[in-house]
Amino acid sequence: MTSTWNFSAVKVPSRSPRSHAATIESLVSGETVASWAAYEPGQGWAPHEPWVTATSTGSGYRIDGVKDRVEAGAQSDLLLVVARADDGVRQFLVPTDASGVRIEPQQSVDLVKQYARVHFDGVDIEPSAAVGRAAETAGLIDRQSQIAQVLQCAEVVGILQTVFDFTVAWALDRHTFGRPLASYQALKHRFADMKMWLEACRATTAAAVAAISARSPDGGLSASIAKSYVGEMATEIVQGCVQMHGGIGVTWEHDLHVYLRRVALYRSMFGTPEEHNLRVYRLQEAGQPAPRSA
Repeated sequence: MTSTWNFSAVKVPSRSPRSHAATIESLVSGETVASWAAYEPGQGWAPHEPWVTATSTGSGYRIDGVKDRVEAGAQSDLLLVVARADDGVRQFLVPTDASGVRIEPQQSVDLVKQYARVHFDGVDIEPSAAVGRAAETAGLIDRQSQIAQVLQCAEVVGILQTVFDFTVAWALDRHTFGRPLASYQALKHRFADMKMWLEACRATTAAAVAAISARSPDGGLSASIAKSYVGEMATEIVQGCVQMHGGIGVTWEHDLHVYLRRVALYRSMFGTPEEHNLRVYRLQEAGQPAPRSA
């Protein structure tokens, strides 16, 4: 995601020479645009397992490899690149105008979101480009992932509420055989199902937000539960609303396809429901208790 929040999550002590206070300030003010380069071609959500390398050169680092699905990559001034260094997985701030950086736009199912594949071919950066210490990086990546996931879930809940509301209004306004569509029992049952799923999406997202805001030990588990459930049910709800609209629901001119494209995209970003289901299973097998409801 376009990422002032990504860098706000990076807590480096001000006494450290690797502090990026000026960069964070410019991001918050809107003077600088940055994005998190964590995805790699052919891989699912695995930010802890990068193939991009950061080789120590004595005077800094040399970045080599390819990242893709970088949101606003072509519009960004900086990229927070996850790479494998000699001392483990690290993150580096890389200017997009640096020599050796090549940005290739990627097509997205979403008509608004813009993504890019970014090639790093011997990109030299200074030691100060490293964000955090090697021992901190895994925790920083986890924190950034959790924030990205709950922000995405919260946006999807807002989408679902908007689509559900205008679909209910349509069903009350639209008449067939002299009766509002909303008066038919089969449609009432369908609306009841969608409303139940919507509120469950809201509840799981609220629980994840609370856990992550409090830096709870089960924040990662809560985020995965929310991402799995919201990702699975959002397309079901929006597709149901498309069907409720009848023929107009599948026209280019209606707004429904714009919302459907966004939830379809978000289903696959920062981990699919299937990936998060497996993560929840592994955490439970490891003995982490299920989070309490918000």
